[in-house]
Amino acid sequence: MEDNTAISFANVAARYEHGADVLTDVSFNISAGAFYFLSGASGAGKTTLLRLIYQLHAPSAGQIKLFGKPTDGISRDEIAALRQKMAIVFQEYSLLSHLTVFDNIALPLRVRGLPEAKIKKLVAKVLEWVGLGKYADADPRSLSGGQQQRVSVARAIIVQPSILLADEPTGNLDDENASRLMELFIQMNRLFGTTVILATHNHKLMDTYKFPVIKVENHRVGFVVNAPTKPAKGESAKVWKGPKPQNYFAELSKQFDDIGNA
Repeated sequence: MEDNTAISFANVAARYEHGADVLTDVSFNISAGAFYFLSGASGAGKTTLLRLIYQLHAPSAGQIKLFGKPTDGISRDEIAALRQKMAIVFQEYSLLSHLTVFDNIALPLRVRGLPEAKIKKLVAKVLEWVGLGKYADADPRSLSGGQQQRVSVARAIIVQPSILLADEPTGNLDDENASRLMELFIQMNRLFGTTVILATHNHKLMDTYKFPVIKVENHRVGFVVNAPTKPAKGESAKVWKGPKPQNYFAELSKQFDDIGNA
């Protein structure tokens, strides 16, 4: 029987510089194509969990498997190959200040050796989708924090990753742009089968998009079924308001198909 597990943790612990464990005895399996929120208080270990998955940090105990293969003891080349199948969006954006917005987003495609003509078309479409079409030639440092976050997300999703990890990607965005990004992540999950783990402490977001939750608490991880929170008496229901451009994303997926068949 084919193993459909994208991410597997078995008794994993993690610490930094000989300090106390940030995570302890973490075990779970996430199937390919799943969508989870990752929730927990600041400092609980959400970012550490994402870093472990992306191979930016090694566990102090236990075993991690990605796509069915153990990651302990693998070479740098093997780590690089794994990261080719993943994308990550951190709170600090990690944009390269010496490159334009266009070149920041195009970078992972150029690393993969795609033709410039297709790169130009795809980057233009992704920029249009995240509402930054007129900023292609801009210096990232001239953009607002929310705009920089959208560039970071665009760079991540443009490679059509098998696993997408996002650390508070909507934290600096208004409701409309937060909704735009959430719908893009959802459509990636549905159309491409991308496994999505999105870290957030925003209950309003989780109430609207009712995906299951990985909860980090007391150095451990648990899974909870997401259910909407009822508004308090006299308070209206909180919902995100924004576009849901499924048709546009379907068009974008065709561009990915064109690139994959090149």
